[in-house]
Amino acid sequence: MSAVQQIRLDGRVAIVTGAAAGLGRTMAQSLARAGANVVFADINGPAAEAAAGEIQGVAGAGRTKGVACDITKLEDCRRIVADAVASFGALHILVNNAGKGPAHVEASARTKSLKFWEADPDIWRLVITTNVTGTYFMSHAAAPHLIAAGWGRIVNITTSLPTMQRRTNSPYGVSKVAIEAETLIFSKDIEGTGVTVNSLIPGGAVDTDFVSAPTRADMKASGRKILQPEVMIAPILWLASTMSDGVTGRRYVGKNWDASLPLDKAAAGALEAPVLRAPPPAGR
Repeated sequence: MSAVQQIRLDGRVAIVTGAAAGLGRTMAQSLARAGANVVFADINGPAAEAAAGEIQGVAGAGRTKGVACDITKLEDCRRIVADAVASFGALHILVNNAGKGPAHVEASARTKSLKFWEADPDIWRLVITTNVTGTYFMSHAAAPHLIAAGWGRIVNITTSLPTMQRRTNSPYGVSKVAIEAETLIFSKDIEGTGVTVNSLIPGGAVDTDFVSAPTRADMKASGRKILQPEVMIAPILWLASTMSDGVTGRRYVGKNWDASLPLDKAAAGALEAPVLRAPPPAGR
């Protein structure tokens, strides 16, 4: 058994957004396998229920539930948080994974190309609203309960620095830079409460519906391999555990996690410098 497989989250309560498929489903199910009570939240309620149901045989009956949630609506976010607390007695972990990517812009009939002036402006705005405002709404609704518990985790799923800057990737890249800022600011706002806020990225394109057709074509042409969602399991379990106590405002890369190492060394190897850096002192 690897070190990360020994992590237990018994008694913890987690919400994972965008948990019906892809990264969210993988992370939510891994938290449940480790003993946490997990709310699978997704805009597709039936798919969230199905994803939650898949793990009940391992997690145990009544320890997972799937619920519909539109994170662009504050009332939905408050309802999901209240539901988690009512169902399981508390809230300790929030994984902000739900979002929209380049494929959503590409699919619009009003998008001529993914260049910013030829993209559908309504879908462009929807990507920003979902990814940035949605992360804020969920964190806003969850934070008082995390603070009340005296221990908590907010993990924001972002993306790599090259992806944030790549051509024809403006709505998604812009939104993820903003979430990196949210991570840093939220971690400072909540300091001293027992709650930490960190960013987690896969470290490359992952085999989910977030990857647009042009990106898949570019990867195939260059011979680059697409990652699998399982690269997120080890770091999310560590970040959700007491082993990461005091670690906040950091950024971790899933594909850089070496499962053969002790947990502290594996975490150190997966740590990446923050995308946003403080400006140098005046005069330099």
